[in-house]
Amino acid sequence: MKIPARTALALAAAPLLCTVLAPTPAAAAPPAAGPWKERAVHTYDALQTYLYQGAENHGLYQEKTPRQSADNAHSYLWPMREAAAATVDMAGLPGNGERYTADAAERFATLELYFEPRNGRPGYDSYLPAPLGQGGDVFYDDNSVVGLSLLDQYRSTGNTTYLHRAELTFDIVSRGWDDDPAKECPGGMDWVDSPANTMRAANVTGLAAELAARLHQETHKSRYLTSAEKWYEWNWSCLRESPGLYRNSRGDDGTVDPTLWTYNSGAMIGTATTLYQVTGDRSYLKRAVQDADGSLAYWKQGERLHDQPAIFNAIYFDNLRILSGVHPGQAYLQVEKAYAERTWKENRDPSNGLFRFQPSGGGDYDAAAPAETLEQSAMVQIFAGLATDGS
Repeated sequence: MKIPARTALALAAAPLLCTVLAPTPAAAAPPAAGPWKERAVHTYDALQTYLYQGAENHGLYQEKTPRQSADNAHSYLWPMREAAAATVDMAGLPGNGERYTADAAERFATLELYFEPRNGRPGYDSYLPAPLGQGGDVFYDDNSVVGLSLLDQYRSTGNTTYLHRAELTFDIVSRGWDDDPAKECPGGMDWVDSPANTMRAANVTGLAAELAARLHQETHKSRYLTSAEKWYEWNWSCLRESPGLYRNSRGDDGTVDPTLWTYNSGAMIGTATTLYQVTGDRSYLKRAVQDADGSLAYWKQGERLHDQPAIFNAIYFDNLRILSGVHPGQAYLQVEKAYAERTWKENRDPSNGLFRFQPSGGGDYDAAAPAETLEQSAMVQIFAGLATDGS
């Protein structure tokens, strides 16, 4: 999700060609990565040392370290996806990102181990299907973020296999659209592919809309744009509490879960920005800016941002950087840098480079808590994103 911001910044910084021969100052160095590149490398190395299970274990990760007695043999899909996203970000680091390209390719081969064709309703299962595991449900938010990472890997490599897999994830998450007219505020995406599902969630709907918008950006297929706009508008009209803040979900019984999460803010900012890029409609840019400003005003207060799960913040900041690529000059990056600096100082064990949080995945350092693939990958993403796009 970082290519648009990098491209915009590069174009803005491109020097004018000189038309006369004259002594000139030395060429300007590329934007400094500050401490972020080194921190990304250290955090990734710790992820690989303590949580990666090796090629002999199919390139999988464990959920936590130290392993808990109730843990599965390998991680769930969501942490595996975040490790893949982190590795794509490492491959995009300025200077020596190519050293991580083989790792990124392995991550995506491993992600396919979670895919289950199942009788015409395929999807990436929440846990590994047989023979490596017992399988699991198809969560539409998981499948949406897998699709977004597949697009990142496609942009990084140009390999159309990843684009085609991303298009498949669109078909998977499209099944989640629920337009039952008998329900209050018809529309929205179901959380899980199950008859027992009883809610339509902001995270699925926003992330699926972002996936659709970015697929249109790559393919120019109209069906993706139609879906992106429809899904985005449902979140805007049915779950938006105020600029940048989106309630968690609507129950099929009419109840609304008012819980706020940073990644729901981020998905809508990224979707609106991408819709502006592909349509030229400045109303989408206006909405993205309104949501960015409104959400930052809220999340900066007190410990709100600090207490959010690190992985939700990683998604939030990633989308703010997408917006900053087309709307520069804002203070979005300063908030991310402050969060990253504090988390490096307060949540990292310097003896091994592992990050620990409260059981929620955010908040203060908890020495008794295991370090998790999910949060360790989130911090890789934040540091690598700042090293690449944070000048």
